[in-house]
Amino acid sequence: MASSLISSKSKIRLLAVSLLFALCALSLPSSSYSQVDTFEFDTDEQQQRFRSLSDELRCPMCQNSSLSGSTGGVAEDLRREIHRMIMEGMSDAEITQFMFERYGDFILFRPRLTAGTILLWFGPLLFLLIGAVVAFGIWRRARKISDDDAELDKSQQERLQKLLGDKS
Repeated sequence: MASSLISSKSKIRLLAVSLLFALCALSLPSSSYSQVDTFEFDTDEQQQRFRSLSDELRCPMCQNSSLSGSTGGVAEDLRREIHRMIMEGMSDAEITQFMFERYGDFILFRPRLTAGTILLWFGPLLFLLIGAVVAFGIWRRARKISDDDAELDKSQQERLQKLLGDKS
């Protein structure tokens, strides 16, 4: 009887702790909420350009998030700056150049092809080719070793015949 009483008390504690964790988890803000900016545009084309630029430019604070997906203060300021430049009539290339001059290659999700970024663009291909050359060398060496082992000299053939019991 005492063991069932202890067991039921531990079950109640476990249930209480589980409910406490569930309430804490529900009270925390969800990360699925996205930043909502209320920018006014004159045309749908301007709004589309804003969305496109916000998706193409990286948040300098968040490392791997676009300006449209970031909730950071820096991203909010940059979105406001993009809106201002669009409303002033600047082109996408001018806005991108402005951001590039201010933040460098990091701001672009797809960095430009320059001498400084050549390894970034072609590095994976270079490592793939090096890996293929190494794998081919290992395969060739393994094939050569297996071909050499397949041939028996005269003494090895005689010994094999003795072991097999062939008296020819």
